[in-house]
Amino acid sequence: MTNAPTSRPDEPQTSLAGALAALARDLQRGQAPDDVTAQAVASAVALVPGAEEGSVSLVRSRRHVVSAAATSDVARGFDALQESVGEGPCLAAMFSEPVVRTDDLAEDTRWPRLGARTDELGVRSMLSFQLFVHENTLGALNLLSSKPAAFDDEAEGIGAMVAAHAAVALAGAQKFDHLRMALVNRDVIGQAKGILMERFKVDADQAFALLTRVSQDRNVKLHVLATELTRTGSLER
Repeated sequence: MTNAPTSRPDEPQTSLAGALAALARDLQRGQAPDDVTAQAVASAVALVPGAEEGSVSLVRSRRHVVSAAATSDVARGFDALQESVGEGPCLAAMFSEPVVRTDDLAEDTRWPRLGARTDELGVRSMLSFQLFVHENTLGALNLLSSKPAAFDDEAEGIGAMVAAHAAVALAGAQKFDHLRMALVNRDVIGQAKGILMERFKVDADQAFALLTRVSQDRNVKLHVLATELTRTGSLER
């Protein structure tokens, strides 16, 4: 008699672990911050049960909400709606709570102004995770559904893991981007110094001092001034 196939109760967990591991590898491949953000949102929507749309929202100077990445106009519009009414799960996640979950925005008393307008975009339930707080910029990963009570404890747990991977990868990508820009700026400043050394027969220190003085006099950043000089051959307006 042949044995019937045995069930594998650990398969979903194994599959999820593999998906999260793949996500971590993909997000750490030295991509630009915008690419990391877009991939994180798409992966979160694909991995978290109940998620239909998603976005990564940023608040700059604690006032302006912008969508750094969004899977649709609905998700992007919902970020704009939260900025318009000045409240919502996304803002709560960024300013006060690491994780915010609501089963029905239309009935949630925490955000009455938002709840009164959720029918405009057809969003009923939502999960928001704080990604980072850096100087004057705050970030959150948001998952949306058109159905009430779309997210349960399992969805919240998976979402938290995806958000953790996204936060680490995005922080790394931003540092990489800053480093890349620093190297670019260093190179262009070096080129500008070379132009001044050749033109005025001065050494490197004197050329740099001249660039610095003109930068201060014109109130222009040094790398911007150096770019102008290498492009036009002149420091005049």
